[in-house]
Amino acid sequence: MADIDDSVEKLGGIDTSSLVDKVEERIIYFIQKKKLKVGDVLPKELDLAESFGVSRTVIREALLRLKTIGLIESKKHKGAVLKNPDVLGSLRKVFHPSILDTETLKDIFEMRLALEVGMADFIVSKVTDEDIRELEEIAEVVVSGDTAHPWQVDDEIEFHGRLYKISDNKILMELQELLFPIFQYVHHSGLLERPIVAGDFVSHKELVQVLKNRDADAYRVAIRQHLNNHFARILDVL
Repeated sequence: MADIDDSVEKLGGIDTSSLVDKVEERIIYFIQKKKLKVGDVLPKELDLAESFGVSRTVIREALLRLKTIGLIESKKHKGAVLKNPDVLGSLRKVFHPSILDTETLKDIFEMRLALEVGMADFIVSKVTDEDIRELEEIAEVVVSGDTAHPWQVDDEIEFHGRLYKISDNKILMELQELLFPIFQYVHHSGLLERPIVAGDFVSHKELVQVLKNRDADAYRVAIRQHLNNHFARILDVL
């Protein structure tokens, strides 16, 4: 006859992660249904545990997850308080270029193209004469941005980072900080070691000249031509 204790031991522990997942989803649903706003206080742990029919341990784990993604914070004498979440926080923790495959890198560069082309109206409507002067100075100094020279990531950060700042969009500016390390990685990965692609190309200097005219449609076409060359040289997708 088998030893009962040995049989039970072989069964192993019960995975409660799925339960925590469900409670986390229920708390988020509660926040949405009650239309809670930043600064509002969530029910106490005990009340949540009784309402959901789970232990306080499960509630704590679910709340910890929400705290990790920046949705709530703990305040003395209040408990869990809703806060304005760090939208890109979770992405920032896993956005490491060395674990991304070529297809994912391709997708990221396509996203960059979509972003910078899509920012055309914001940039044209918000660019100042001072911005134009700074971009001209940058375009004079950078060693790349012309088909006659290899691409330098520092130049990309300086010139295109300035364009993101001109957009005056906090999320876009934070996103570009995530994207540039990807460009840095690609730059050193060997993907750039191929002949420079011939064809229509708009340099940084030419891009500034187009921007001077404050024509969103013309700028949109110019920035797309500028970035299309990067796609072809880096990922061979054109």
